[in-house]
Amino acid sequence: MPFSSKAIVWLSAAGLFAGSFACTQPLSESSAAQLTEERRQTLPDTSGYERRPPQDLNGIGKYYLGRQIAHVMGHEGASWLERSGRQQEEGTDILLRELRLKPTDVVADIGAGTGFFTFRISPLVPQGKVLAVDIQPEMLTALRETKDRLRASNVVPLQGTTSNPNLPAKGVDVVLLVDAYHEFDYPREMMRAIRNSLTPTGRVALVEYRAEDSKVPIKRIHKMSVAQARREMAAIGLRLTDSIASLPQQHLLIFRRQ
Repeated sequence: MPFSSKAIVWLSAAGLFAGSFACTQPLSESSAAQLTEERRQTLPDTSGYERRPPQDLNGIGKYYLGRQIAHVMGHEGASWLERSGRQQEEGTDILLRELRLKPTDVVADIGAGTGFFTFRISPLVPQGKVLAVDIQPEMLTALRETKDRLRASNVVPLQGTTSNPNLPAKGVDVVLLVDAYHEFDYPREMMRAIRNSLTPTGRVALVEYRAEDSKVPIKRIHKMSVAQARREMAAIGLRLTDSIASLPQQHLLIFRRQ
């Protein structure tokens, strides 16, 4: 997503403010360190990003560690998430079984959409929670309606942003990303925030269509290879601890803190 002119103006103003402050009052060593840390936390981390014309028109003109980022599927495509053949095509029951959830787990479903996985996970964690995160208000409205209809009291819809899922720090046991990560506008910032949300034994379950398999009937930009996934997760301090090959078309990759 291109930086807006407002963002550029804000950065310029921040720089001018810092400069004028330095001219009128010398910063102590501790104050300078604090200001540097505050700016580091506020400004987006652009490491690994580049902008160039899209190789695939289904993607945006932004690349992360060599991978073109795909367009986000809008709420208009919600029916595809609930299609009748999804369970068989993707082996969703197998996926849920492979997650080996405990009844007390706090699970974050990132890019929850209509809640296809959210409401299947809910009864598996009766003493836990399912944090259903999405950035689209229309998806969250659908989630809340289904939550009320099913009386799923342990489901918590959360409004995320393109760079932060707004998860509790060190409070999530399992983060589930199903066919969502490759569409993140800011994958580095999102995954860094997700990493910070993990409990000491927490894990990330990354599910993406296999780029290594040409027989998987999905456009290349909506696939990921194991090598690319490992590279991107390693960049923010996550290591691959398990690669589960039981799904019909997708990788199920488990990552933990390094």
